[in-house]
Amino acid sequence: MTDHAQLITALAAELERARPLPAQVTKHISGTYGTERDVIGAFLVDELPKLEDYEIDLILSPAFTPVLRDQAVFAELIGGDSVPATEWPVLIAALATRPTRASLITEDGQSHTVPLRDVTIERFVNRLRLGATISPALLELIASRIPPDNHPMFKAIARRAIWESEPRRKILHRFIESSASASQEKLEDGISLLKLVETYEPADTADLIARIPHWEQVLRHEISLASNPKLFFNERVEELHGGGRDQRRHDAAQPKQHELAFLGRLKQILGA
Repeated sequence: MTDHAQLITALAAELERARPLPAQVTKHISGTYGTERDVIGAFLVDELPKLEDYEIDLILSPAFTPVLRDQAVFAELIGGDSVPATEWPVLIAALATRPTRASLITEDGQSHTVPLRDVTIERFVNRLRLGATISPALLELIASRIPPDNHPMFKAIARRAIWESEPRRKILHRFIESSASASQEKLEDGISLLKLVETYEPADTADLIARIPHWEQVLRHEISLASNPKLFFNERVEELHGGGRDQRRHDAAQPKQHELAFLGRLKQILGA
């Protein structure tokens, strides 16, 4: 059972940590409210508190929609436990009453303190996967096969909704129990596996294995296109960009090569 006071303290710490204001927030404020970019900070402090909840949510949602690394903080705190959704309103109210103040850093590097209204706190809390659980077997597997520094991220991965299906959860089991690779590579592959399964929703391990050859074929084709692009209208323009040394060819192909290498490792892990 997770202690509410401890959880509220952790939530407040995350909500109040200094965070750069995403560029899309600056763009939205400038475009919607006619605010010059150099006075965005003043807008946040003076005008934001006057707006309706829906407007505040539109403005601050990019900054306060938690990603996997945010979820990892609480996955480590909660472990295999669950905080039922019926208890979330109590947490949200306590954080709003506290009050909880965001520290938003604008493009000029200045920090601006903004009291957070319930609507923003609710967005953050509701998307942390607090109501999820991790089975004792999977929790033990993480503890025994994953380096301690990576436990929070793997617990966050394990708490995602996609693994609520038992056949899919076996994919994650097999991945974690596979022979150890370099710590960072294992973490990056774990995140890639989550993205892959959430995107394509394979029914089970066999379904995932069956799809890999097609994905590899597509990636090889994309790598070939990226490595040999027809970017220039004439030789002079190509020469100005370095000719055959044009770095853009390498930059465009590299992410695809990483994906292809990951699929190769995944095949070995799944026994394909």
